[in-house]
Amino acid sequence: MPPPHRVVIVAFPGTELLDVTGPAEVFSVASRVAEADGAAYLVQIATADGGPVATSSGVRLMADLTLEDVAGPVDTLLVAGAIESADDGGVEPVTDRAVTHWLRHGAFRARRIGSICAGAHLLAAAGLLEGRPATTHWLTAARLAAEHPGVRVDPDPIFIRDGQVWTCAGVTSGMDMALAMVAEDHGQDLALATARMMVMYVKRSGGQSQFSVPLSVQSSEDDRIDELRMWIAEHLTDDLSLEALAARTHLSVRHFTRLFQQRTSTTPAAYVEAVRLEAARRLLEDSDRSLPEVAAASGLGSVETLHRVFRRRLGTTPAEYRRRF
Repeated sequence: MPPPHRVVIVAFPGTELLDVTGPAEVFSVASRVAEADGAAYLVQIATADGGPVATSSGVRLMADLTLEDVAGPVDTLLVAGAIESADDGGVEPVTDRAVTHWLRHGAFRARRIGSICAGAHLLAAAGLLEGRPATTHWLTAARLAAEHPGVRVDPDPIFIRDGQVWTCAGVTSGMDMALAMVAEDHGQDLALATARMMVMYVKRSGGQSQFSVPLSVQSSEDDRIDELRMWIAEHLTDDLSLEALAARTHLSVRHFTRLFQQRTSTTPAAYVEAVRLEAARRLLEDSDRSLPEVAAASGLGSVETLHRVFRRRLGTTPAEYRRRF
């Protein structure tokens, strides 16, 4: 069995709790899912003095080692972030001096380096983002660009990979980035199985301002509607007409339409189109399939329909969307 990938997550006083525990949980679940093939990851938390640190939520994290004890090969080094209130009523990123100092000479021990949320400010302060594209929490992106003009800051993506340097957006996006790392290390199947276990998408579509369709509608109080929504996501190329969906729930068209809209605050047709659009967006982001293939695989059918839906809902074309994301 190959040795597990060693992941070291750097924390400091005031760190956002989920910046640390979110990616750690993704790597932990991936190891559990891949248990038959041996542990996929070994996760360690490092702090300046090796002692516990109080996070922004007040929960204390126990460290496994000090920064100076981070010796030997490290596969992935992740730096958590922190945001605190500023005197002018806004917010500002925390740049821990001890962590920044250590990163200048210690980060090069790692094969892959990443930051979560405002952790990008620490990587930038250590000179690790110079000349690179990077992202961070949208609240502090402008400050990152102003303080580090050599960093090409893009405030929209969920995460950015530039060679072996990764940065991600706010808080929960660290989990998205960790899933992408699992896919890179062990393949898409393990990443997908991990995402399913954690009840999250293997990759969120679009940027920080966008969201996943099934999570954008309220939870249903009717099991039939919830089960139908799950079935729709797995059968995008099937007949998803109003009549076919009503028949699947054993309801009249009129009753089904009223119940679906009552439970989800949207119409069946609008929901189906939105789910198919999200599938098309993922295909454009993650594959090199042609537009006719994307249209067919997403259930939108034709390139004309693909273009029409993209223009109406996103205000752009499929080609432009692919170029951007």
